[in-house]
Formats: sequence, C-alpha cells, structure tokens
Amino acid sequence: MSFFTDLAHQYIDGEWRPGKGSWDIIDFNPYNGEKLASITVATADEVDQAYRSAETAQQAWGETNPYARRQVLERALRIVEEREQEIGDAIVAELGGTRLKAAFELHLAKEFLRESIQLALRPAGQILPSPTEGKENRVYRVPVGVVGVISPFNFPFLLSLKSVAPALALGNAVVLKPHQNTPVCGGTLVAKVFEDAGLPAGLLNVVITDIAEIGDALLEHPVPQVISFTGSDKVGRHVATVCAANLKRAVLELGGNSALIVLDDADLDYAVDAAVFSRYVHQGQVCMAANRILVDRAVEKEFTEKFVAKVASLPVGDPAAPDTVIGPLINATQAEAITSLVDQAVEDGATALLHGRAEGNLVSPSVLTGLPADAPVLSQELFGPVALVVPFDGEDEAVRIANDTPYGLSGAVHTGNIERGVRVGQRIHTGMIHINDGTVHDEPIVPFGGEKSSGLGRLNGDSMVEAFTTQKWISVQYGRSRFPF
Repeated sequence: MSFFTDLAHQYIDGEWRPGKGSWDIIDFNPYNGEKLASITVATADEVDQAYRSAETAQQAWGETNPYARRQVLERALRIVEEREQEIGDAIVAELGGTRLKAAFELHLAKEFLRESIQLALRPAGQILPSPTEGKENRVYRVPVGVVGVISPFNFPFLLSLKSVAPALALGNAVVLKPHQNTPVCGGTLVAKVFEDAGLPAGLLNVVITDIAEIGDALLEHPVPQVISFTGSDKVGRHVATVCAANLKRAVLELGGNSALIVLDDADLDYAVDAAVFSRYVHQGQVCMAANRILVDRAVEKEFTEKFVAKVASLPVGDPAAPDTVIGPLINATQAEAITSLVDQAVEDGATALLHGRAEGNLVSPSVLTGLPADAPVLSQELFGPVALVVPFDGEDEAVRIANDTPYGLSGAVHTGNIERGVRVGQRIHTGMIHINDGTVHDEPIVPFGGEKSSGLGRLNGDSMVEAFTTQKWISVQYGRSRFPF
C-alpha cells in the first residue's frame, strides 16, 4: 500500500530518511497478514541526531508567540478532519481496528487537538510577595525543553497525539518513538500531519526502532527532560527506573484491571450494554477495559444470562467490514497468550460460559465465571476479549474484590441510586471511576491517570501544563537588600 510505504521512513530534523540499523521492522496487517511496509530501524546515533535537532529547534519555538504556535495546531486539526477517511483506513489496516473503533479513535484525536489549541495560551505566571523589603518574586511557566514520547499499539494515533500536541503547544520539541507494530499510525503519520501543518523542522522527530537496537538510548539521553510513556506496567517500571537514575520526569500511563460493579438496584439491561462495550471494545486491547464484571448475587443470574447472550452475538471477523465488532488482536503472540490464559483458567477450575477460540489473530470472545478467589487471572491485565464475571454479597465485598489487584486505573459502578454509586466509587483505589457508565472514557480537560501499578502523574487539561512545563523563579530587588557580611 503506497500510503504505508510513503511513510515508511525515519523523520529527523525535517527530513524523511531510511534508518541505518542492521535490520528491518516489518509492518503487517494483523487480520490478513499483508505486508504494509518495511522500515530499517534507527540506530542510537540517529536517536542522538533526533534529540539534538529537537534541542536546537526548541530554542526559537519556546520563544515563539503562543498565538503563532496555536496556528500550527489549528492547521493540524484541519488536516486530520480533511484526511479522516484515509487515516481511518490506516487504523483498520495497521492495527486491526474495526470501523467503529477507528471512528472512536479519530473523534477523540480531534477533541484532543482542539484542547491543545487552547493549551498554547494556558500557562500563567505569578507575582508572589516577599518577606524582604523592596523585593518582588516572579514565577514563570516555561517549557521543559524536549519531551520524549513512547506510544502504544492499541490507540496509536490518538495516544501519540495526546502527548505530542500539548508538548508542542506549550513550546517544547518532541522525539516520538511509536510501537513497532504501529510505526505509521503511531509515528510517521503524526509527523506528516504536523509537517503539512507548517511545524518548523526539528521540532517533531520520529524514530522507528527497538530496544534491541538502541538499548536505553531514548531514555538515558541527556537532552529530554520529560519522558511520556504509555504501555505495560512491566515496561513502565523500567522507564521509571531509568528516568529516576537520570533525574528525568516520567509521566506513565500504564495498564489496568478495572472492575465494573453491578449493584442489586442497577438497571440490568443498561449495565449489560455498558459492560459489553467496556470489555470488548477494540477486542479488549484497552488499558481501561473492564476485565472483571462484579455482580451482586441478587441479580447475578439475570445479568449473566443477558450479558452472555449479547457477547455471543458480537460479529467477529474482518475489521474493514462495517458490522464487525471483534477484529484481530495485534499479533500472533497476543492471540496465543490470551487463548492460553483462558485454557489455563478453565483447567484451574473456572467455568467457561463462552470459550473463545483463535483463528489466526482473530480470537472470539470468552466469558468465564466460577473462578477460584486466588485465580491469577483475577489480578492481572487481560489484553484481549475475555470477561470475568465475579459474584459478590453486598457493597463491602464488592469494594474488597475491586481493590484486590495491583492496578488502579478505571472502573464503574451501576446502581439506581447515584449517591450510593459515588460512595462506593470513593472507596475504590483507582484514578478514575464512572457511575452508571462504562469504564472506557477519556476527555480532554479531565485529569487522566492511575494509581498503584497503573501509572504516575496525570494527563489532559491543566495536567498537561504540569507535565510539559516547569516553573522558574525570578526575583527582582527594587531597593537594596541587607547582607550579614
């Protein structure tokens, strides 16, 4: 496909160039195995070139009037709107996203671009009093300089833009490394949008590479002051460790094991709809997905029957088909891992109300119940179309089960009494929780992030200013200070 081959390059200092590594990343369509592109990996030397060009370009960009920076973001938004069909097709082809998922990702991407336009004008300074006579304290908000962004494969276009656009709007330069399975949608496509929007050369660089080639060069390099990483908690811990050793700020959006709680007074039909979407959107490859569906025993039988019936009706197949809900997982490794996990859970005593099977990277949905309380699957992130239905007796047990996980990203509570839901939600150790809704939500101005193993820091809205700027204190003495010697 010429769309992919045209973008199958490194993008460094405003130039499209081949990588100089000794091997290639092959970009495949996960549904039909079609080869989309071949990209020679970037070396550690090219990572250095990307960071150095970003450092040089940022000096003038940081001094550019924020109204002028805003105009670049405005043009980027218009380009995404104009090319929406083409970008949607790319999402379907490169990551196996369904048409519904592609539309969902593009909708959010446009919303975050709109917020980034406003973000350019958001930083505000302060003038603070001083105990020293004749002195004035000025506190400035300034760009951090250069931001390293590492994005995942599940929502690559959105989650790259989500850090790249605010960082640029706030006067920084960026080096972006997309996931190897989505080098175009998560990387060079973003670069192309900003190049066509008139972003000056060097401010956004994209390096397509792998730790096997560059080691920790992306993290250890002296230029970036902030690393924004979205991905697994295992890799996130490594990113945090390296950043701490190099005195860098890390913003980490990591995995989850969210619980959707159905209380005894919930609207069951509505709760079923919310639970099915929250678990099976994008084949379950979503950090906020509701891995665990916790249901009060008083309504367990009715809810479970309706839930299983709806899940069983979900169309599985070609993501390009307009009615498909369950498309392929990103690669064979993920497909094999999730099917093995289901088989092991059944072997360990779980009951499969639906037992999904794999055909290539297509994995049909599973619903498991009757899990032993110590089943490992209950406490881990499930990145695939598998739901765990867990009964409980009363709110206290629901809260205990929901909190019995190392993660704390999202969650939901369904009830006929909103304030009851809020009270339960306040007891769940998670960064986000939604009353009478799904678990999968992201809004441009609301703080997004997790607790425990689900991450560090927050993104969105004012949190972007905290993430991608720093404070500088400049004092002015209008009179004369007295010194003790």
